[in-house]
Amino acid sequence: MRAVSKSAMIRCATGVAAVVILAGCEGPFDYDLRGEVGGFSTADAARGVTANRPTPDARGVITYPNYQVAVARRGDTVNDVAARVGLPVAELARFNGLQPTDQLRDGEIIALPRTVAAASTVDIATIAGTAIDEAPAGGSVRTSTLEPAQPAASAPTPSAASGPEPIRHKVKRGETAFTISRLYDVPVNSLAEWNGLDSDFTVREDQFLLIPIKNQPAPQQAAVPATNVTQPGQGSPTPTPPSATQPLPDEVIAPATPAPDVTAEPPTSQSNSALGLPVAGTIIRTYDKGKNEGIDIAAGPGAPVKAAEAGTVAAITADADQVPIIVIKHNSDLLTVYANVDKATVKKGDRVRRGQQIASLRGGENSYVHFEVRKGFESVDPEPYLK
Repeated sequence: MRAVSKSAMIRCATGVAAVVILAGCEGPFDYDLRGEVGGFSTADAARGVTANRPTPDARGVITYPNYQVAVARRGDTVNDVAARVGLPVAELARFNGLQPTDQLRDGEIIALPRTVAAASTVDIATIAGTAIDEAPAGGSVRTSTLEPAQPAASAPTPSAASGPEPIRHKVKRGETAFTISRLYDVPVNSLAEWNGLDSDFTVREDQFLLIPIKNQPAPQQAAVPATNVTQPGQGSPTPTPPSATQPLPDEVIAPATPAPDVTAEPPTSQSNSALGLPVAGTIIRTYDKGKNEGIDIAAGPGAPVKAAEAGTVAAITADADQVPIIVIKHNSDLLTVYANVDKATVKKGDRVRRGQQIASLRGGENSYVHFEVRKGFESVDPEPYLK
């Protein structure tokens, strides 16, 4: 079995992690309808407008349908935020890659590992203190029989923030605020405002960031057909109707063209599998969640790398060593990723069919493809799809 160098695997894993989210993004559209009129376009500015971050509740918590975050206040530590939202400080710090005593920036986003209920509006300490203050000095304590306790009502559920739920991105090693803003096509300033970043746009590994929501564009107006303009005092011109006395022109019949070739392509040996092998070779490294997010398949240098299934090329980029990475989007929210390849033969937006060559294998010890299968943004073991 061929050995894969550790440095090569790190380059592939880093590159794939940086581009796989691009597969869900569609090309932006010039919603302000100005295009290139007069050599000037406001399309980029229109696409860069994002909505404001929702206002948190009294504890600093913002609730979305699938998760919650807390907004730090000036002078807060992780310990302060944990006490305010009612979570164990060790659990909150570990989830965000922090220490309990770490100082937080004003407005910094802290992801909550689990849902917290809305804060109670009854202050028990205040009620108890008031009762003691109002008790008569030196008087006896009077007691009364209480009614049987009623079943406790379930904890109130905090109201969810209005509007769409933003993507919650976990920062990986090597990522910066600028690379993340490019991945999601949002302004880096908006990313900083939503997450309370400092003036240097500093992010840390394992930090959770909210990706700003873009404002919805105004609906596109239908084009108004051009009309003939007449001078004042003149009537509108009347179109000339076709004459019934003129014979119809002779019908011209175009010569028959050869029928298109509809011969089906010969089936492959993997026609019954959900996905086809991207390269005819040997699996030299298997899937290991969190360590190897795909499988590595080795073959001879220059061997064709093929699309595992029909789909659309969603992204083509490169890792830190400028080695191409190709992402193809399929039906059912399925993505396939092909890293450590060479000589890409497709471009972003191309429609590809199953078995179509999209690249070639590199030479030497790098003659293998790193192949990933993702459901949404989560990696899954590719091998069950290849059987």
